[in-house]
Amino acid sequence: MGDFSVQPRTDNVEVSTWMVACNLDDLAPERPLGIRLAGTAICLVRAAGDVFAVHDECTHGAVPLSDGEVDGCTIECWLHGSRFDLRSGEALDLPATEPVRTFPVRVIGGVVSVDIG
Repeated sequence: MGDFSVQPRTDNVEVSTWMVACNLDDLAPERPLGIRLAGTAICLVRAAGDVFAVHDECTHGAVPLSDGEVDGCTIECWLHGSRFDLRSGEALDLPATEPVRTFPVRVIGGVVSVDIG
């Protein structure tokens, strides 16, 4: 066998950043689920006939949003009551003023995947 080395790609090929998060059946409606994907804290929510993923940290209190309550397409931080829109990440109530990061979600064959890129 000869020696060879693998060189990093220098062209602009996109690398997939989709990661399997859970099975759809693992998500109870309007019950947040906190998970970690590649070191990133993610809060998954099944609500309003869809699945949403946001960064699992309140932008005001730095506590897990997955410990909060869901009402429709919003999640409320348990610490100070800030609410965030699960679709856009927008902060809806004080004291939070900064949006929470959202992540694209897809469900294929009952498997929930999140794009953490």
